[in-house]
Amino acid sequence: MTDSHRNLMADKTVLITGASSGIGAAAARVFAREGAAVVLAARREDRLAQLVAELRDKGCQASYVVADLACPQDAERAVASTVERHGRLDAAFNNAGIGGDQVPLHLMGDEVYDTIMDTNVRGLWYCLKYEIAAMLAAGGGSIVNNSSVGGLVAIPAAAPYVASKHAVIGLTRAAALEYAPFGIRVNAVAPGTTRSEITEDWFDRNPGLEEAIHQQTPQARTAAPEEIAEAALWLASHRSSYVTGLAMPVDGGYSVR
Repeated sequence: MTDSHRNLMADKTVLITGASSGIGAAAARVFAREGAAVVLAARREDRLAQLVAELRDKGCQASYVVADLACPQDAERAVASTVERHGRLDAAFNNAGIGGDQVPLHLMGDEVYDTIMDTNVRGLWYCLKYEIAAMLAAGGGSIVNNSSVGGLVAIPAAAPYVASKHAVIGLTRAAALEYAPFGIRVNAVAPGTTRSEITEDWFDRNPGLEEAIHQQTPQARTAAPEEIAEAALWLASHRSSYVTGLAMPVDGGYSVR
C-alpha cells in the first residue's frame, strides 16, 4: 500500500497529554483518525472516558490514564502504561499546560509563577525523561511539545507564561540535539491564540481582548484546535523525518508582524 493510501500513523502508539479538552482532545481525534493507537493523559477522568468512548465507537484504538503530569510518578505511570498496553511508545504530543490572567509582573503573585512553571516546564521535563527512556528502548521515536507564540515573542502582562513557553522551546532544542543520534526527533508547535474553553473564558472576562488579538494577527482570527493538532501530526509523523529541534509557529502570522 502506498503512503498516499495509508493512514499516516498506522501501527504507531502515541501518548497525548492534556487530552481532555482543547488542542489535546483535537489531537486525540486527529491522530486516531490517522490510525494511531492513542493513550490519553489528563486530570479529568470524566472527559477522558467520554473521548475514549467516542473514538472507540469510530473503530479507533484509544485508552486513557488519569494523571497530573506535574507529578513525576504520574508522568512515569502514563508512559509505563502506554508501553504496557501497546509494547512501545512511538510518538508523544506533550500538550499539557496552563495559561494565566494578564497581570503586570510587579503585581504577579509568587504562587501564580510557581503554578505556571511547575505545570508548563517541570511537567514537560518529567514527560520528556520518561518518554525518551521508552523511545531509547524501542530504537527511536518522535516527540512534539506544545509551546506558544509566547515562546517566540513577548506578550505583555504574562511574564511567567512567556518564560515557561520559552523554556519549552529550550528543552525541545536541547533534547533534539542530544538524542538525534539515537533516532529520536524532538520538535515543538508554537500556537497563536486558539479556540478552547480556556480562551472563551478569557475573552468573556476581558471584553475587547478577542478583537484586539484579531487586529494584531495578519489572518485576523483565532485558530481552531484542529489546526494546531494537524501541525503536531505532521511533526510527529515520518513526513517530517529530517526535521528536529524546530519550534513551528502556527499563529496566523502573529510572530512575523
